[in-house]
Amino acid sequence: MTAPLPADTLARLKAVLGEGGWSQDPERLAPKLVEQRGRWRGATPLLALPKSTAEVSAVVGICAADGVAITPQGGNTGLVGGQVPQGEILLSTDRMRAIRDIDVDDDAIVVEAGVPLAVVQQAAADAGRRFPLSLASEGTATIGGLISTNAGGTQVLRYGTMRSLVLGLEAVLPNGEIWNGLKRLRKDNTGYDLKQLLIGGEGTLGVITAASLKLFPVLASRAVAIVGLASPAEAVTLLGRAKAESGGQVEAFELMGRQGVEFTLRNIEGTRDPLDRPYPWIVLIEIASGEPGGAEAALERTLTAALEDGLIADAAVAQTQAQAQAMWSLRENMNFGQKPEGSSWKHDISVPVSLTPQFIAEADAALLARWPTLRIVAFGHVGDGNIHYNITRPADGTDAEHDANRDAAGEIVHDIAASLNGSISAEHGLGVMKTEEALRYKSDVEVAANRAIRAALDPKRIMNPRVLF
Repeated sequence: MTAPLPADTLARLKAVLGEGGWSQDPERLAPKLVEQRGRWRGATPLLALPKSTAEVSAVVGICAADGVAITPQGGNTGLVGGQVPQGEILLSTDRMRAIRDIDVDDDAIVVEAGVPLAVVQQAAADAGRRFPLSLASEGTATIGGLISTNAGGTQVLRYGTMRSLVLGLEAVLPNGEIWNGLKRLRKDNTGYDLKQLLIGGEGTLGVITAASLKLFPVLASRAVAIVGLASPAEAVTLLGRAKAESGGQVEAFELMGRQGVEFTLRNIEGTRDPLDRPYPWIVLIEIASGEPGGAEAALERTLTAALEDGLIADAAVAQTQAQAQAMWSLRENMNFGQKPEGSSWKHDISVPVSLTPQFIAEADAALLARWPTLRIVAFGHVGDGNIHYNITRPADGTDAEHDANRDAAGEIVHDIAASLNGSISAEHGLGVMKTEEALRYKSDVEVAANRAIRAALDPKRIMNPRVLF
């Protein structure tokens, strides 16, 4: 909890924000002070709701002068608690929702930080273009939050993380100054790239207020299939073949273990297994091509050869858009399907793609040796080595008993990931959940460099002070 907010600071903040620009109403604040799973709950003396970059600048400037801490928040979809204030001013981008410009010649769209991802996707589509970032919370997750956490999602395999999709940024730095870096350049070799420090910075180096984002052509054909196989090792082999057969046109390659599939089928109405019998592992493959019929042909070549070689046991190919959406629904509901089963330890790790099978095998063995009745749900973006490795409580256990072992299990999982040159956070960030733990895996040199950068830009450490190093 930070120090109490001085009365004169509060008055000046209210004055610069004006009518409708702030709130202390408990009902208005309540949904912004709790993480979506209820794991973190917070408090704030003031919800700041600036409607422009100038107002953000004024708020940050006042807080910088008075040494008052700020927690920025977008759509509040974060999963590591970094967006939930613990006494800091809560600065929300809710009212910054303008699409400032879209240019198909530059293949760029300029949007404010509070615009939800789904709105950006639709604006791009209306202009005959595509913004490829996609994730389950795209209806509420905002561009500013996605950039601040360097979000990934299901298309990273082909298009990269948010870091690869940002051309330029506008941001308010920790002293209140506005940095206008909304360039649309693909090349700019003129020194340090400030935007790359802000991307993934979780609001610690400033408040992102707008972004210039890359757009892509709408592809002519798209094909989706779910295949059944025996192991993650076979999935990695299949991925290599799909890349080769499609000429690098694989957009998504999502691995799902049987336990997670069963939870989803049992608990999410309308989901179904497209295969005739259960398999230990299934993979959702999506290929997209600029050539009419190209995606379908590449997928057919991939699956035919894999079936003939015995690499996969079965496959179901979507014949309609509705069937493709149903297949994606099985993957997108994987987290929601776990909720009715009780408490779950969530891990968001990445390892080199080739070592994904080894990570799963070692983590399974280590955890089950200690807690034999755990129910392990492993799924995720095997195409980029990112596995959401979740452990649900035993069927006959209690949430309290399970939660008591969360930290011990996390150390086991993260030690294994680190031993394989992996990361303890692939796409969710560190937040308050993993900041202290990350110090176990970072070198002294890296931590010192990060702290020096932060101290240079935010010497009073007012920006999201509980997050990162």
